[in-house]
Amino acid sequence: MAEGFLRAMAGDRFEAQSAGTEQTSVNPLAIRVMAERAIDISGHTSKVYDGLIGERWDYLITVCDDANERCPIVPGVAKRLHWSFADPSRASGPEAERLVVFRRVRDEIEARLAEWLREDLRSELDG
Repeated sequence: MAEGFLRAMAGDRFEAQSAGTEQTSVNPLAIRVMAERAIDISGHTSKVYDGLIGERWDYLITVCDDANERCPIVPGVAKRLHWSFADPSRASGPEAERLVVFRRVRDEIEARLAEWLREDLRSELDG
């Protein structure tokens, strides 16, 4: 969801790639709640972070505590950030209840990215 928002909100300012600690499929509920924001992530693929090692990155942003703890130091990363969001894929119960969790996390990610993009743009203009 974070990659989808960053691509939609930042336009050409960043090249976004998302990766995890293990390869999985994109959760259908994530696809569904992002579509509610008119962002299509159905074509996104799951990547493992070690496949991105060796490339130069301005930022490495972890979005859940598990990834922050398990993600090693990655060479070529200029700045590392951690934003602690609940992992919505771990929500249980009926689909309607899981959708509530996915929407809440989606909205938290959107708000945090919007704030960070404003801060980043300000620092670019000041610098």
